[in-house]
Amino acid sequence: MQESARKARNSQRMTELYPWFQNQLALVIQELESDGLRPRIQAAWRSPQDQLKAFNTGHSQLKFGFHNVTGKNGEKEALAVDLLDDHSPLKPSTAYVLKVTAAAERHGLTTGARWGLPAKLAKAVNTAIELQDWKAAVKVGWDPVHVQPANFTVEEAAAGHRPDDA
Repeated sequence: MQESARKARNSQRMTELYPWFQNQLALVIQELESDGLRPRIQAAWRSPQDQLKAFNTGHSQLKFGFHNVTGKNGEKEALAVDLLDDHSPLKPSTAYVLKVTAAAERHGLTTGARWGLPAKLAKAVNTAIELQDWKAAVKVGWDPVHVQPANFTVEEAAAGHRPDDA
């Protein structure tokens, strides 16, 4: 994707996000871009029908997730994105996944980089990030470039809470 199209896509997708998440994600994207990466928001808000399709095809384990969050009046307030590597959208490198995860965690977010991994393999991801060993030969989870709030649950979002609630 040309750079202007990637940036336009990211700007449009940012409008589908809850403001706090949008701000945190903007910091992540800025950090990744300053490292020479080209993160692309592939998906932000997702309709309930599209979420059900993702669930039925095995692309999600949830019938309602952070992609589906809306405000009180139905406005799009997604709390998740799929942040692809524009250089390799179908198969992100381990280095890209580790850098996205590290940046996300510095800004109160997390990724699916450890999802489905046994503890030993998840620890290897942690160690690679701690050492900034972007070339570490580690396994990553089943949805490694999915970004969402850390320490916040889908159930809390469904109940109307948001990560920045006091």
